[in-house]
Amino acid sequence: MEYHIIAFLTGFLLDLLLGDPYWLPHPVRLIGSLIMRLDKRLNGRGDPLLMGKMMVAVVLLATGVAAAVILLLSYSLHPFVGVLAESVMTYQILATKCLKKESMKVYDRLKHGNLEEARKAVSMIIGRDTEKLDEEGVIKAAVETVAENTSDGVIAPMLYLAIGGPVLGFLYKAVNTMDSMVGYKNEKYIHFGRAAARLDDSVNFIPARISAGLMLAACFAGGREYDASRACRIYIRDRRNHASPNSAQTEAVCAGALGVCLAGDASYFGRLVRKPAIGDAHRPAEKEDIPRVNKLLYLTAILCEVLCLAGLVAVYQWLFR
Repeated sequence: MEYHIIAFLTGFLLDLLLGDPYWLPHPVRLIGSLIMRLDKRLNGRGDPLLMGKMMVAVVLLATGVAAAVILLLSYSLHPFVGVLAESVMTYQILATKCLKKESMKVYDRLKHGNLEEARKAVSMIIGRDTEKLDEEGVIKAAVETVAENTSDGVIAPMLYLAIGGPVLGFLYKAVNTMDSMVGYKNEKYIHFGRAAARLDDSVNFIPARISAGLMLAACFAGGREYDASRACRIYIRDRRNHASPNSAQTEAVCAGALGVCLAGDASYFGRLVRKPAIGDAHRPAEKEDIPRVNKLLYLTAILCEVLCLAGLVAVYQWLFR
């Protein structure tokens, strides 16, 4: 277990330092390729609900077996090789620096007055139409995606990594990737993607609420840039203002902490979707809110890492005292 603790910390530090190099093939892309192939083969053939469940089973089995084999082979060669492999796998599962890097591209474009390029940059990290967004709309989109992905891109995978190492971590990423690819409520995926979407809601239910609690604590630690008491109030009031049972958890904390209004109506594939707002517009969203939400992301991630490490060390001492 001491090897797991070392790899858990090393992987987190690698993520903060390096992020995801674009030249390095990422395992999640392989998972995405498998999902795409199964989508083409199974969607539209037979009962869509059954085919969707079959896709989920195949993706989870392939992901879990591959991760377990890599770990077992690595540790069978030498503990150092095993720790190295587990550290790299942990690093690949987390997305703290990548999330900051991509959102800061939006900030840089806006800082240089290039709204069109900012729209393109934000389109890379959100799943809705961006062509007609004004500057405040682009800022809010970037802030929203960092706030939401603090949970499913950082805290949730970190919690699963702490509990079950890279095998459970990659299983979580597989569920999350399936939901992002086929979990839509449109004609093509309303039935086929239902199993993936419901599983994603289930595996994120507790982590999303832990993420919100950690982000609230980060607001208190973050200084005057954040209104922690307002974050608590908006969280209690607006944490359910989303079709997903999980997405509004961290968004509500962030909206309250910054004093801006997030979410609301949005366009998806040319169709306007009515959505409730999250937070109150005490002021318009501004460019500096993007680095502010990234600071909140990092504070939340570090707090979660410290607590997870403390828990792992406590369990280790209890088991091997």
